[in-house]
Amino acid sequence: MMDFLMSEDGLEHVYAWAVPLHATVILAEMIYSHVSEAKLYSGKDLATNVYLALMNFGLDLIMKAFAMGVMFFFYNHRLFSWDLSIWYLIACFIITDFAYYVLHYVDHRSRAFWAVHITHHSSEFFNLTTGFRSPVLQPLYRYLYFSPLAFLGFNPWHIMVAYAIGQVYGTWVHTQTVKSMGFLEHILVTPSHHRVHHACNIKYLDKNMGMCLIIWDKIFGTFQKEDPNIPVKYGIYPKMPDNRPDTVLFYEWRKIWKDLKQPGLKFTDRINYIFNSPGWRHDGTGKTVRQYQKEYFAKQAEKEQAKNQKQQKTA
Repeated sequence: MMDFLMSEDGLEHVYAWAVPLHATVILAEMIYSHVSEAKLYSGKDLATNVYLALMNFGLDLIMKAFAMGVMFFFYNHRLFSWDLSIWYLIACFIITDFAYYVLHYVDHRSRAFWAVHITHHSSEFFNLTTGFRSPVLQPLYRYLYFSPLAFLGFNPWHIMVAYAIGQVYGTWVHTQTVKSMGFLEHILVTPSHHRVHHACNIKYLDKNMGMCLIIWDKIFGTFQKEDPNIPVKYGIYPKMPDNRPDTVLFYEWRKIWKDLKQPGLKFTDRINYIFNSPGWRHDGTGKTVRQYQKEYFAKQAEKEQAKNQKQQKTA
């Protein structure tokens, strides 16, 4: 099994197994959606997911040689050398999952990267094919997050196999059909956790960034449990005006460009419009996710305090 996964063909082996598995579970979910009248799928939305996946795959192929070249440069100058063992593979998977968490965190907290990642969140549907609604331009920079792992001595081929396995699992958590995974809710990113991540409710924004392990979110304060009293609303706010390919791909980039064209901006303002948190504005009129959530939780605390005071008076 180690030779099967950890050879240079390991990536192809993972995807060769993943394709029929994906096809089977997606077909099963579609049948369930039709029979139960759950309306989990839309033809137009499905088409968007497919073409974004194909565009991402095409760019990934174009970038593969360059990305692996950069990673192998760091690997050839690595700090450590490791023996191939089960512990090495486990460590490679865990550290790769952490690197993805960092990548995902930056994608949400820096506007230029959010402009790439927003395509993945733009759907108002949430089903297994949403996992293929890829951030098309991410292959242009994703390898930079994995290069430090190569510098630490992890073989780039092994890193990419670990990432591919994570992607396969990460696709399966895009579903509304699995309500809970029991004790695994404490360890893994589950469908419940990922439903929260795809929500546009203020309480849920920028939460549960992990691909496979939920421990990173719990360590770094980005974890949020699904609240049965707050039904998830999928998509982004404000939502895109239409579902055309150019709109989905360039929606946030066009907004950035509009902000950059404002007269009288300082150089630092322009940099902030590109790389600061989405919602930042130079005149203070905008609100970031953190500001929205701070106000939201303050109001919730006030409501809870008023409720408690009312109960004390009637007691």
